[in-house]
Amino acid sequence: MMEDTTAKILMVEDDMIIAADISMQLTKLGYTVTGIHTRGEDALRTIEQNRPDIILMDIVLSGKMNGIETAEIVLEQFQVPVIFLTSNSDDATFQQAIRAKPYAFISKPFQRSDLERTLSLVLQRIAVEQEAEPADDGSEDHVSAMDDRLFIRHKNQLVKVLLVDILYAEADRNYCKIHTEKQTYLLSVPLRNIEAQLPASIFIRVHRSYVVNLEKIDAISEYHEYLTIHSHQVPIARRSKEEVAKRLKMI
Repeated sequence: MMEDTTAKILMVEDDMIIAADISMQLTKLGYTVTGIHTRGEDALRTIEQNRPDIILMDIVLSGKMNGIETAEIVLEQFQVPVIFLTSNSDDATFQQAIRAKPYAFISKPFQRSDLERTLSLVLQRIAVEQEAEPADDGSEDHVSAMDDRLFIRHKNQLVKVLLVDILYAEADRNYCKIHTEKQTYLLSVPLRNIEAQLPASIFIRVHRSYVVNLEKIDAISEYHEYLTIHSHQVPIARRSKEEVAKRLKMI
């Protein structure tokens, strides 16, 4: 289990004065601050070279990406827990932010006790997740494919899942979830491994965290911001909107 005093924290904050103050508070609490950035692009390069244990991420950032977009890349590529720092408490911002699966939110301005308690709770959650992480039994991907089905390792056996029954696959940090109408399967492999097993003729990556079955889409929002599959809203990344619209017209 990770001790609080050894945790490495990366600061991604638009206001350098606030960032310096938080960094000083973190140091006093015994944490190691691995860097301070105002741009998401710079933060991603630091994470790749020196991965922290936790990232404190402001939602408003300089540069091309905001904090939510940066956190979504962190989720897909690095699976480092993110705590959002925000002065925006409106529901629309919150709904966008939860798509990046943050471990917590801290509203600005905040007290040192808020920071200390939140970090303590997040570290406890990380420890619990690490203890519960599925053991690798030596199988390469925990999934094998045939023309019309996958065989998924589930509860110590290989379970047949027909491709036509899959609604969508979802990235969940170190795991991947495959959703069908009757069952959700949790696999300890990244989403890209599952995507490689699914036929591109009916499946499409619509977001960093989602691959969907085109034939299962029930509706798509007017501006192609999200689609609906069995009452579940799946976000569509900006770069995927045109391709999604094109593919839907073909089926």
